[in-house]
Amino acid sequence: MDIFLLIIGFLVALLGIIGSFLPVLPGPLTSWAGLLILHTTNSVPMNWTFLGITLGIAILIWIIDYFIPAMGTKKFGGTRYGVIGTMVGLVVGLLSPIPFGIIIGPFIGAFIGEMMYEKNSGKALKAAFGSFIGFLTSAFLKFIAAVIFTGLYVSIFWEYKTAFFSF
Repeated sequence: MDIFLLIIGFLVALLGIIGSFLPVLPGPLTSWAGLLILHTTNSVPMNWTFLGITLGIAILIWIIDYFIPAMGTKKFGGTRYGVIGTMVGLVVGLLSPIPFGIIIGPFIGAFIGEMMYEKNSGKALKAAFGSFIGFLTSAFLKFIAAVIFTGLYVSIFWEYKTAFFSF
């Protein structure tokens, strides 16, 4: 059972890294769930302090994630339409077969969103850039946290590897 939980926990931690770029999946919280699964095995002792601190960090990043794109958009004079356009562009960029769609999509989506609200292309371009910078900052922060949590997962597993494979 421990091997099964080890594999599932690692897959969940990896899913958290992918979730750093997907708006529907909270990356750091998902990676933290992988750490929790690892600690539920019989081979790794439960460390409530470690889990509590990492959960607090994951929740903090999850909350901040909602403010960073909006702050970037507002800083560059954008509106809510730019933020919505960024999210729509992200999904379209992920699903499109073009290279770098995940990067191009949010920018184009923010620009289109701002053009729907503000007919001035100069202002829309500036706001789209702000929304795009906010999205990149947010995604980078989530990605770093998810990678660190996954690294912690591997480190903890490595420390207790003999307990997993001793029959």
